[in-house]
Parts: sequence; structure tokens; C-alpha cells
Amino acid sequence: MIPEASVVIIGGGIVGTSVAFNLAKLGVNNISVFEKSYISSGSTGRCGGGIRQQWTSRMNVRLAMRSVKLFRQFKRDVGMDIEYHQGGYLLLAYSDKEMEEFRNNVRMQREEGLDVELLTKEQILKKFPFMNLEEVKGGTWCPTDAHANPQIANIAYAMAIKRMGVDLNTHTSVVGIDIQNGEIVGVQTDKGYVKTNVVVNAAGGFSHEVGLMANVNIPTHSERHQILVTESVNHVLDPMVISFQNNYYVRQTKHGSFIMGQSDKNPAQGNDLGHTVEFLEEMAPKMIHDFPFMKHLHIVRQWSGAYNVSPDAQPIIDEAQNVSRYIFAVGFSGHGFMLAPAVGEAVAEMIVYGHSKTTDISNLGMSRFANKIEKEHNVV
Repeated sequence: MIPEASVVIIGGGIVGTSVAFNLAKLGVNNISVFEKSYISSGSTGRCGGGIRQQWTSRMNVRLAMRSVKLFRQFKRDVGMDIEYHQGGYLLLAYSDKEMEEFRNNVRMQREEGLDVELLTKEQILKKFPFMNLEEVKGGTWCPTDAHANPQIANIAYAMAIKRMGVDLNTHTSVVGIDIQNGEIVGVQTDKGYVKTNVVVNAAGGFSHEVGLMANVNIPTHSERHQILVTESVNHVLDPMVISFQNNYYVRQTKHGSFIMGQSDKNPAQGNDLGHTVEFLEEMAPKMIHDFPFMKHLHIVRQWSGAYNVSPDAQPIIDEAQNVSRYIFAVGFSGHGFMLAPAVGEAVAEMIVYGHSKTTDISNLGMSRFANKIEKEHNVV
């Protein structure tokens, strides 16, 4: 651990390591990252690995499109194969109202430059004849949506930043932020003190608690979301399939397993990562109904992770008003992995240039909550 850092990043998940990677790319030296456990131990290592650009808010579409561009060149830029595959995303609609909402979303997404289209029920059945679509009205399809292995991506960033000279500290907790006259002067860890004037809160499920260390009340909380994986079978499903009405997402991995998840009806708040038999009892019938070939698949294991939720299900990326150079990139509401490359780039540019040059994120600050907010609806 170095005694003095130009920037301290709290959180070694995909967002924190992406910020460090992009800062190092911009020539910043003496960067310290603190992760209280091992790399990919938090939400990053527990997520489904989807990379989606089909959103109801323009800002999420823009960040996701930028991330897809960066994910496509990840192996070249970061130096590791993360099992990135552009298999597309299929979003299913079950009513005329939902189809009209999808139609409006597609119109906006196309305005942002996204290659996305509406599909009829017949078109979906032609693409995916193994699905049961008896209740489906239609859907949307984006061929450049993708998925990848989040654990490998996080580890790839971590290995890259170490090569670039970043001081990466695992199993090291930040326990306090030292502030004098509204300015950061250092952070206290359980292994010593580090002088710094810049702190980035990329603490994922613990973003609110890390905010309070600097007397900043960030409006985020964490919710448990559960997921399971099946045994491996021959590859049949390229895209991630999402049903907002039936509350699920499912994809097949490179190795043949199916990963699937849903939101709890009454999600437990906090970072308690226990899981329930009710999740299995709800998930299995839905999958068998919509994907009849899954009837005889065996479940290998089940786990849970924390969605760090913001009031509008969009990220909060800002600098604190009352503490100079206290920056946070939090509240991704389950989508931190897929937005991380673009967010890391934007936050690094904020620190170096005072604003993000590549993607305008000015409307993702805390001030938006003083007005009526536009909530992101495409969340499972």
C-alpha cells in the first residue's frame, strides 16, 4: 500500500477497476484501489453477464452503446478473452399496451443510432422455433446486444491495472474518509492511512455506507436478486431473452449452461446474500412453460447478489456538492457490469478534465432528484 495517492478508488468491482484502467490510460499515476474482499467477490461476480442497449431512458442507451463498442475491443485493449458474444437480446411483449411501449422505445433507440427492430410473434417463432409463444404478442430484437463473463472481465481489468502500475489492494477495507474544510485529505483503511485529495466511491452494494463516510447522503439502497445455473447442454439459444411481464431473463453460456434470474416480489433490502426455495419454485415453471426443452434440465446451483438501486434505476455519477473531489459512480440498479466500460471512461475524464468528453453524463448527477424523475422501466 502506497502512503500517498493521486486518486483513491473504493471498490474493486467492474466499475472501480474500469475507472482505474481509464485513469491509468490517461496518464494518471499513483492510483490506489481498495477492495475489501477478493476481486469479483461482490455484485460483479454474481451477475448474469448480459450487455443490453435496449432501454427506456436515452442516457442508459447512450452509455450501453458506448460500452458495447468498448467491449468489442476489450481483448485488444485490456488483454483477455472475456467470452464476449453478440448473440442479441430478445424482449417479449404480452399485450397490445406493452407492444405500444416497445414501439415507442424502438423509435427513441433508433434516434440514438441503435440497430433494433420490432418483431411479430410469427417472426420470433421463425427465429426461435423451440419457444412456446402462445401468450406473446411480439417483441423487440437487437442483434448487437451481447453477453460476456463478468468474473473474467473484472479480473482482466484488475490484472491490467496492476501491469499499468496501479496500487491494487485486496482484502483491505476503507473505514473512514478524512475531510478538512470540505476537502478530502486522506482515507483510513484497516491496514493504514493513505493521503489523497480525490476519492471515487465505486462501492456497489455498499455505496450508501461509503457515502456516509464523507457525510454525503447518496439515495441508494441494496436489494437481493437471485439467479441459478443449469447443467451444460448443446448450444441452442444465442440471445438473452427477457420477459418484463413474467419477470425473468435467461441466456445460455459459452459452455452450454443456462443462467436465469428474476426480481423477488418483495426483495430483501441490504447485502444479505442468502437465497430461497421460493425462487426455484417460481423460476422453474416459467422456464418450462416458455422453453419446453428445459423440462429435464438439472439445476447445478443457485446464488444471489445485490442490486444497488437508485430512485430512477439509472446510475448516479457526480461529484459531491459539500466535499470537493468526492466522486461517485453508483446506483446501477443491476446493470453495472454492462455499463462499466463507458462509466469508467466517463469518470476518468471527469477527474482529469473536469467533465466527460466522450459521453455526456451531466444529467446523471444528484440534482436530478430535486425534480420529477423519469424512471427506467426495462428492469428485471
